[in-house]
Amino acid sequence: QLQLVESGGGLVQPGGSLRLSCAASTSVTYAIVWFRQAPGKEREGVSCISRSGVASEYAESVKGRFTISRDNAKARFYLQMNSLKPEDTAVYYCAVRQASHCRDYVRGTFDAWGQGTQVTVSS
Repeated sequence: QLQLVESGGGLVQPGGSLRLSCAASTSVTYAIVWFRQAPGKEREGVSCISRSGVASEYAESVKGRFTISRDNAKARFYLQMNSLKPEDTAVYYCAVRQASHCRDYVRGTFDAWGQGTQVTVSS
C-alpha cells in the first residue's frame, strides 16, 4: 500500500523559506497535490504537479512564491516555499491524485495522504 511521509516543516520568520518534501513508499505515476489546512479553516489546495512534471498549477495565494517539483526516480516530491507570510501557517499535506494531470486539481479522488507537516510563519 502506498504511503507518503512529509518532512521539512518548521518555524520560520516572515520572508523566510522552507522546502517541504514528500517521500513515497513506491513509485507514483499520478499527479501530486499539496494541500494545507490552518486551524479553523477549510483545507486548501496549494499546488499540483502532473505525472511527468511538465505541468503545474498553483493557488493564487502562493503564485510566484511557491514552486512544486518531483523526482520520479526517487519517488520524492517537493514544495519550495519562499517569501513566507504568517497566513501560510498551516499543516501541509501531500496527496496522490487519481489522474495524471492537474486540471481542477482540488477535486477528484486521492489515493493516499501523508500525515502532514506543520509550517509556522511567525516573528
